[in-house]
Amino acid sequence: MRMISSYKDLSGRVAVVTGASSPIGTGILRALVENGVAVAISGRNKSVVDELAEAIRSEGGQAMGVVADVTQYADLNALREKTESELGPADIVVAFAGGQGMPVSVTDLSLETWNQSLAVNLTGTFLTLKAFLPGMINRRRGSIITMASTAGRATSPASPAYGAAKAGLLMLSRQAALQVAEYGVRVNALAPGAVLEGKAISQEMCDQIARSHPLKRTGTPQDIAEATLFLASDASSWITGSTIDVNGGRIMV
Repeated sequence: MRMISSYKDLSGRVAVVTGASSPIGTGILRALVENGVAVAISGRNKSVVDELAEAIRSEGGQAMGVVADVTQYADLNALREKTESELGPADIVVAFAGGQGMPVSVTDLSLETWNQSLAVNLTGTFLTLKAFLPGMINRRRGSIITMASTAGRATSPASPAYGAAKAGLLMLSRQAALQVAEYGVRVNALAPGAVLEGKAISQEMCDQIARSHPLKRTGTPQDIAEATLFLASDASSWITGSTIDVNGGRIMV
């Protein structure tokens, strides 16, 4: 594993990470903590978020776990309040909760699955912005990083609901970025390609997916973490409303 990049300006800041229990989420937690960031870890499984927080604290980091469902505004508001009470106001919000991208045809896609996918991938990000942006606007600082996907950048075998939600998330992120830029708050998106860690997939299929990328490998959680650190830090202080494609060249736009 490569060493995590160091951004000295991140030390002492506070980050909220939703969707933190996935391999990508835990990779981002590790990268933030190694840069001296205090983290509020959010997810729907209490034992998982508590375990992640305890592991970070046992190694000398600052962390707290908060159970929250991103489709519920009351949960996100409580997450913000608990973060401010225990760690301080959020300087960074990593809105990475999402999922449900398995391939399915439009004709076989149920309305229930469509609604669920849009709720967790698009509405959940909207509600996260709604909960955390007012404080950032008042403090005139902050960086929000949202999680899109190559499925939101171009057609793919992924669920049409997932692709539509991620495409909508990209426009939501740009619209929000435009509206809050004058207050010194930045909003950017990441669009990862295939990160297969933790997924039940054969080595043959993994190799096939790797060959479909110009860089001839699949992504790792650290690839996503490095891009997240950059967007969270002052190194990207003149970047907002952008999408970074972290996909080994799979999508080039």
